[in-house]
Amino acid sequence: MSRDTVVAKRYAKALFELAAKQQVVSTVGDQLKLIVQTLDRDQEILKFLSLPSIEPKKKIAVLTAAFGDQLSVLVLNTLELLISRRRQDVIADVYAAYTKISGDALGQAQATVYTAKTLSESELAAVAAQFGQVTGKKILAEQIVEPALLGGVQVRIGDRLYDGSLSGKLDRLQKTFKI
Repeated sequence: MSRDTVVAKRYAKALFELAAKQQVVSTVGDQLKLIVQTLDRDQEILKFLSLPSIEPKKKIAVLTAAFGDQLSVLVLNTLELLISRRRQDVIADVYAAYTKISGDALGQAQATVYTAKTLSESELAAVAAQFGQVTGKKILAEQIVEPALLGGVQVRIGDRLYDGSLSGKLDRLQKTFKI
């Protein structure tokens, strides 16, 4: 485990404990997701946050102005702490760790469902329900369309991959013939 991952888990755990006390676990998760999505869409923001020549207070002021009232004081304080300690590169890792910690505490798990074509909401809910029975947790599923799968689904929950795709079955079949 890298040092950044360990650091991110510590920040995420502390943030989760504070969010749980204030009963805003879900809201904080949504706000962290918004920040990570924004940083993913615009790499220039991350470059700006990484510039050592700009004071951390100015960076926080820019983020506060950009996100406005979309972020709680709790999330803003966490961002300020990360940036002032030059840890802005672990923001995405903090979000990932926070999602895992909050999911475990609430009996939820995040799943990424890879499909060859777009599933309807009811089909995606059925996949989530099926894997909820397998894991014993409430599954929060997001879908990614991956045409290379040919058919079927792949579901990633944490570090486990359940492969029921046609391409996966063909790969396994090919390996059995090579023995």
